Amino acid sequence: MSGKLVGHVTHFYGRLSVAVLDLTDTLRLGDVVHILGSTTDLRQVVHSLQIEHQAVQEAGPGQEVALKVDRRVRPRDRVFRLEND
Repeated sequence: MSGKLVGHVTHFYGRLSVAVLDLTDTLRLGDVVHILGSTTDLRQVVHSLQIEHQAVQEAGPGQEVALKVDRRVRPRDRVFRLEND
């Protein structure tokens, strides 16, 4: 499996366990993402995406989306979409 950079984390809301992502490529429900930073290494399936509190199936470049995450992530962490080789 290899990954394509799709954006980075701009904010993290700990009580909700939600990361705000600034996207540079398309992200869809069901995609597997790898969030990577100096102290972050998280792989998970995208189960929930929201734009301005509205659920969406996919989001594209230039959009900010909220992603429910399994663990803490940090601003500036990079987000990769994993793809099968």
